[in-house]
Amino acid sequence: MAQINPSILSADFARLADEAAAVQGADWLHVDVMDGHFVPNLTLGVPVVESLSKATGTPLDCHLMIEDPDRWAPQYVEAGAGSVTFHAEAAAAPVRLAREIRAKGARAAMALKPATPIEPYEDLLPELDMLLVMTVEPGFGGQAFLDLMLPKIRRTRQLIDKHGLQLWLQVDGGVSASTIERCAEAGADVFVAGSAVYGAEDPAAAVRALRRRVQEATARGCAH
Repeated sequence: MAQINPSILSADFARLADEAAAVQGADWLHVDVMDGHFVPNLTLGVPVVESLSKATGTPLDCHLMIEDPDRWAPQYVEAGAGSVTFHAEAAAAPVRLAREIRAKGARAAMALKPATPIEPYEDLLPELDMLLVMTVEPGFGGQAFLDLMLPKIRRTRQLIDKHGLQLWLQVDGGVSASTIERCAEAGADVFVAGSAVYGAEDPAAAVRALRRRVQEATARGCAH
């Protein structure tokens, strides 16, 4: 089942509650948390997530591009996030952290930067609810999609299927009307879209259009 998660990194930060309401029909709202250390950019933190969770009925999918997620991730669950993603490259004890996020009541997810292979983390997959394959270098919105990530998405899907896991496979970075079908064909089922949604005249219509493209790509895949 395809899920479309608009990224508020591309929204108007002065009107976050309105921007959350503008993507009616989205499955999750993707919240990029950057600390200026793990990635060069600096965005928002726990207080904004807390306010946003009160202002919208859409569940929050928090992607932590930060150092020391072992310390900070649980606070985002407490702030109201329904799903918390930490980076494999930043977590000191990923299994323990995933278990702590789940124990607090949120979905636990792990993200991989473009150069980080999935294979070393195969045994850890059962501890997760979602795996995020970054399709750009994390840190800034509006970057061009990296086609060379498609084989990695395919390999990740094969590993998930091999273990019979109910694990969501998310892609984030440069996802748009022109790239989303390739991601779906490669095996992704959760799609983060920033400028493709918030850069559109009607963000809710953009969400519906992206969902249609995924459904068509999936239907084609099933027909083969």
